[in-house]
Amino acid sequence: MKKFAVIGLGRFGQKLAIALAMSGAEVIAIDKNRDEIELIRDQVSLAVRLDSTDEEALKAQGVHKVDVAIIGIGQGHGQGFESAVLTVVNLKQMGVKQIYTRAESLLAGEVFAKVGATEVIYPEIESAQRWAYKLIAPQIGEKIDFAPGYSLARIKAPASFDGKTVMDLQLRQSYNVNLVAIKRGEDTKIKKNVEEIVNVPMPNTVINQGDILMVAGSDADLANLPQE
Repeated sequence: MKKFAVIGLGRFGQKLAIALAMSGAEVIAIDKNRDEIELIRDQVSLAVRLDSTDEEALKAQGVHKVDVAIIGIGQGHGQGFESAVLTVVNLKQMGVKQIYTRAESLLAGEVFAKVGATEVIYPEIESAQRWAYKLIAPQIGEKIDFAPGYSLARIKAPASFDGKTVMDLQLRQSYNVNLVAIKRGEDTKIKKNVEEIVNVPMPNTVINQGDILMVAGSDADLANLPQE
């Protein structure tokens, strides 16, 4: 079981710590604010009030033994940013191999990376980008980014796809995307008695309205897939 330390229990840190704990991970939750500790105490393995810029205090709670540390300290004022930077430095010196840091700006992220953060998280920026894409391409469900600008996405087959074969649709030629797999919709399974998952769609595989299609391509091309 992986052991995590979540340092800074604002909205981001608190939700992350609880989500990790609910997934069965061992979580040490840390904040300087007693009220934040009391809110989360019963939902994680250990919740402790301390100053994360104090390396000895971190070691006393076993933070040097965690697999992953995530810093969610708010940076709305200078002291918060300074505390986050010093915390990254402490964790790096203690030998924590994976250090993730929340940043509120690209400049802050560059500083965190230079002092030792393994990866920088930009919740506000990433959330805005996700919402922008969701508004532009509402037909796209969940998507997994596998390279900058390229994703594996989940879409529900629109009415215009109903009854057509993979060859008829010509997804690669028409939309520049690749069909990876098909999960049959409930109506298709009930009415046509077909297999639920088609791992390797063939040219003669028929797609029905409501089927779930896993498609891969650039975000721009995925956004051009039909909605109706």
